Amino acid sequence: MKTGEPRAALSTVRDDPGLLMDNAEGQAIYMLDSDGRVTLWNRGAQRLTGWSEAEAVGQHIGMFYPSEVAAEGKPDADLARALCFGQVETEDWRQRKDGSRFLASIIVTALYDDRQQLRGFAKVVSDITQRRAAEEALRASESHLRSILLTAPDAMIVIDEAGVILSFSAAAERLFGYAQAEVVGGNISLLMSPQEQQRHGGFISRYLQTGGKRVIGVSRQLLAQHRDGSPIPVELTVGEAQGDHGRIFTGFMRDMTERRRAEERVAALQSELIHVSRISAMGAMASTLAHELNQPITAVVNYVEGVRSLMQVPDAQDFPQICDALDAAARESLRAGDIVRHLRDFIARGEVDKTVEPLPDLIHESAEFGLMDAREEGIDVRFDLDAAASPVLVDRVQIQQVLINLMRNAVEAMRNCAERRLTITSRLDQPGFVRVSIADTGGGVPEEIAQQLFSAFISTKSRGMGLGLSICRTIIEANGGRISMEPGRGGGAIFHFTLIHAQTEDQDA
Repeated sequence: MKTGEPRAALSTVRDDPGLLMDNAEGQAIYMLDSDGRVTLWNRGAQRLTGWSEAEAVGQHIGMFYPSEVAAEGKPDADLARALCFGQVETEDWRQRKDGSRFLASIIVTALYDDRQQLRGFAKVVSDITQRRAAEEALRASESHLRSILLTAPDAMIVIDEAGVILSFSAAAERLFGYAQAEVVGGNISLLMSPQEQQRHGGFISRYLQTGGKRVIGVSRQLLAQHRDGSPIPVELTVGEAQGDHGRIFTGFMRDMTERRRAEERVAALQSELIHVSRISAMGAMASTLAHELNQPITAVVNYVEGVRSLMQVPDAQDFPQICDALDAAARESLRAGDIVRHLRDFIARGEVDKTVEPLPDLIHESAEFGLMDAREEGIDVRFDLDAAASPVLVDRVQIQQVLINLMRNAVEAMRNCAERRLTITSRLDQPGFVRVSIADTGGGVPEEIAQQLFSAFISTKSRGMGLGLSICRTIIEANGGRISMEPGRGGGAIFHFTLIHAQTEDQDA
């Protein structure tokens, strides 16, 4: 409630009907006598309340109040305040003739004659329902925007056409190390690395001049700059809106630091996979290598046996034949050496190196890389890991590659399926072993392929080479386990493999 001048300071208002002229558009203006009864009623009052002048004149102002507050004596209390302070401004609910209510802005002024005797009251009433609703909607919108700025996981920055920062979200504060007050009003180039500053400004300028949307709605990766000067790899997406003073641009920045690190770790694991693949492929290639070595060794034996036979009864005429046989034996010996040398180079990284590893950690770390895109693919990933089925005695890198291979195969198998659920479980198996199972809801494995699924060059993929599962089998068997596949009950496939259970002292107890 706002109060005006004290009574003694009020100017005397003469009785002038011009005060209630009907020219006052959109306002109800009426006068009351000292008892609060209507004496004058303008057309604005009729339009606002629905009561005509004939209906209103002579009535007490209580008829314009909601019945429940009128019964409490509020109309007379409002006049008493106006009498005390001279003028009162307030906002309150009023009632129309049809019973509907509206929020009103009300000014009540006490009127006096030349002798300072109370003559009555003047009231000016305006309907502010829509204005107040608009203000509330604006406040709600601003509150919603503030909540977005505070909780959005990606940094959100709003700039104008000149690149001046207008808004800076809480996530942006965390990402760049600046408080909002420090950057609002500054240029967006403050957050860009030197090599990006000129390029970014050029993108915006080109768009404003040509309208070519090389920036708007297109994600791109760039290097931003932290407050301490360190680079931040981010993915930037820019949106556009029309503001009161021109266009504004909202940039959404996602920190790519962890993803870059994950990609580097994946690359390192892939490098290890290349090595592991070399070792693992040796199992599948053993028979071929044996055959390749058998040929030159057999030839050498035959040539030497032939020479020995000829040397038992020496004959000068046989010397050329003996020399040719020895030359051939030497060549075959060299060929066998080449085969062995190539084999040695192929497995130069060494033999399987087993260590005791916690199985849940091994699975979760592998899932970090094998299921990087699972969420984007809409896949529901579930883990059901038995704490008793751990630790295991394995070559950590090799088993990670098996897990990553099987997880990625499962993700790919479900790519076009309506139901996408991947379940990874671990359980105790036969004594001394644990079993890991990876179940998907994909299309399953055709029966004609299932029988030879783990053989080299057998694949369910149109572009697959058919070596992945063969390598998995070789790795698991090299680590002392077995691998198998069975159809899922509701479709899809379940891959099982066993690992050596490394019993701890607590488990033995």
